[in-house]
Order: sequence, then structure tokens, then C-alpha cells
Amino acid sequence: MSSSQKMHSAHWGAFQAELQQDNVSITPFAGDPDPSPLLGNFTNALTHPVRVTRPMIRRGWLEQGPGADTRRGNDEYLPVSWPEAIALVSGELRRVNSAYGPEAVFGGSYGWSSAGRFHHAQSQVHRFLNTTLGGYVRSVNSYSSGSAAVLLPHIVGPMDEIARRGVSWQEISANSDIVLAFGGLALKNSQVASGGISEHTERSFMQQAAARGTRFISVSPLASDLPAEAAGEWLSIIPGTDAAFILGLLSVLIERQLTDEDFLASYCTGWPQMVAYLRGDEDGVVRDACWAAEICGVSAAQIRTLAEALPHRRVLVTVAHALQRSEHGEQPVWLALVLAAALGQPGLPGGGFTYALGALGHYGKLFNRVSFPSLPQGRNGIDRFIPVAKIADMLLQPGEHFDYNGRRLRYPHIRLVYWAGGNPFHHHQDLARLRRAFCQPDTLIVHVPAVTGEAG
Repeated sequence: MSSSQKMHSAHWGAFQAELQQDNVSITPFAGDPDPSPLLGNFTNALTHPVRVTRPMIRRGWLEQGPGADTRRGNDEYLPVSWPEAIALVSGELRRVNSAYGPEAVFGGSYGWSSAGRFHHAQSQVHRFLNTTLGGYVRSVNSYSSGSAAVLLPHIVGPMDEIARRGVSWQEISANSDIVLAFGGLALKNSQVASGGISEHTERSFMQQAAARGTRFISVSPLASDLPAEAAGEWLSIIPGTDAAFILGLLSVLIERQLTDEDFLASYCTGWPQMVAYLRGDEDGVVRDACWAAEICGVSAAQIRTLAEALPHRRVLVTVAHALQRSEHGEQPVWLALVLAAALGQPGLPGGGFTYALGALGHYGKLFNRVSFPSLPQGRNGIDRFIPVAKIADMLLQPGEHFDYNGRRLRYPHIRLVYWAGGNPFHHHQDLARLRRAFCQPDTLIVHVPAVTGEAG
């Protein structure tokens, strides 16, 4: 590597960068067998017109001071010097902390701003607020897996243990007979990994598994959710009907006496109640293959054929993030685990249940048991938090109650939002409402290298 070339890590992979006049030349890491084409987006990062090159203050805040302001998002930004910016930020932090305490400060970040640990914006802003103010109001969970992250610990274990330390692609390529993927296994999703990734191996492992005879089945509205390398099958169902489809499969397994009753009796609770629900003992609704077919848009024969192909084989059932991002989206996550248990597969190499396989580049990888180095974060003295997707509710409805994971909590009254890394306008549900919400705090401080939604 020449002296002008530097190795870097991004969420899309490792690469060498070389400055050539005002632009950057990108060369993917030589050890990556399937580098992401998204790395090419870095070539004009230094000269792009939206790049922020110096501190900027919104005109309304600079001229009139802190306070709610509906001009946010339409106002002009004025450049200031670094000493002036530092003085204004430190002064506002002192004012809010003195008048309202750290429970009036929201430490916002979604954590996708940078790869590595020292330059990880989320860690740095939280460390800063902990050590200077004594704490901040935080967010928990994610937009990607908000329902699953809360549900899975109640029924099987922490999400990270399942997604990051669960069934690996190596196990799949060597052991799986059937991979039943609800929501598919699109390669575009595994191109990215929070914190960076050096090797994209999903494509090659799918090819190895398919060559060995693994049967990949994608249950999804989109054919493109399963790559050609899997040489798989596409079972197109109506969006949002995965839970009914799984109930239909379970009904066939029970009817044909193909469930692993020893496994269910030894390792599970609630199976008799599940059987009673399928038979309609309480409400008279028999949830069989015909019932499921009317809901899912596939034939009862297809459901029966698939169900009868699953027993006595090594079967992995996986559920994509997308399924639990809708109303009642926790149901297919739960039922996929029920299906794996009914087959007696959890714990077997290449079998059982896994969540979000292929959703990120580090899911399905062999887990590094040695912790990465990290900076001490200090102690957050404020035990106030919101689910991450509740940010607009918190800013628009201070003091109101909300329910979360069996608890009734109250939204704090946020006067200052300090944001570093990520962009809520990239993933929030209702952007017009989020814009109104961001007009409520006295002050919004954003660290960002380019103008994005929250910095507009």
C-alpha cells in the first residue's frame, strides 16, 4: 500500500482509499470475496454539495435564542467559527441542565454513523452527556427489530444470542436440508453491517449449500427476496399473512402426527394450548390448511405438500425483519419458533430457528467471543427512556403515559436534543409528524458531515 493509500472500514465493507486531487479512489479489501458496490458512493464525499465544512447555526436560533420554532426545516443556516460554536453549545447545555436537569436532554443517535469504536458517534455523544451532565434520556431497541427484540427474550432468549450467535452460514452449507425463509434472504441486505465488515460470504455459502442439495424456500411477496445463487423456490403469499400460513403448516403436522412430541414435552411449554387453538376448541374456528389458504392466497394443497416435506429433515426456519414491522408483526416471529419446535429442530446444527438471517452482514457469522475494545461510557444517572420509534410522541406529548414491555411509563419534557450519528428522517414512519415534533425542543444540536433531514 502506498503512503497515499489508507485502509478504512465502512458499514458496507473494508476498502483502501486514495486521495486524487479533490476526489477519492476506492479499492475494496482484497480479501472480500463479494464486495458491495455501495462502496463506490464514497468517491465524491469530499466535494459533494451537501457536505458540511464548518459549524452552522440556524438563523432563527442565532437571532432569537432557544425556543420552539416552526421554522425548523425551512430556515437559513449561517456559518460561525469553531470558538463561537463551542461557546454557544456549552452555554446552552449549562442553561438546560441548570434549569431543568439532564432529564430534559435527549441523547439521540441511531448508531449507524461510523464504523469502528473510537469514532462511533453514538458512543461518543452518550459518553459526553454521561460525563458532563450526569446523564440523558435515552432510546431503546431499533426500528429494524423493535417488536422482535422485546418479544424474543420472553419466549426463547435475547435477540443478539439468536441473530448473532445462532445458526451460522457454515452450518447451513454443511447441514441444512431445508431453509424455510419467511421474508426471503435478499443479498442486498447482507451487504451492510453496523460497525463494518471485511468479508461478504453469504452468496458463496448459499451456492455451497445449494450444490450440496439444500432446498431454499422463500415465503415472500417478492421473488427477488431469494437470490439466484440459492437455486430455490418462491412461494408467493399475500403480504401480512405469514402467521396464518404457519398455522396451516402446524395443523397439517398435527393431523398427520408428524410433530416431535418428545421435544415439545421436554423443552417447551404451552403446546397443548397451541393445539387447542388450532382445533378451535374455544372459538369454533378450525385453523387448518383450507382456512389458511383462503387468507394467504396459496392453495391448501401447497400448504399440505410443504408441511409433509419438513419432518425427518434438518430444517432451519428463519424470519426477516420486515414481518415484525407491521401491526401484530410479533406473531410470525413467535409462530416460526413454534414451527421449528414442532419439528424438534432447535439446537441441531443447521436446524431450528433463527431471526433475521441475512438481514445484516454480521448475522449468520461465527461470533467473535472476544469483546472489541471500547471507551468507558460513564454512568447514566437518568433512568428515563423511550422506544426508539416513539421519538415524535415524546416531543409532541410530554408528560403523557405510554406502555412498554409490561410497564406504564411517562414521556419526559425534552428541551434539548443532542444528536450525533444516524438520521431519524431516514427511517421514521410519519416524516411530516416527525418534522412537527422536531420543532418543539428549545434547541437541536446535530453532528453530521452532510446535510440530512434532522440537520435541515
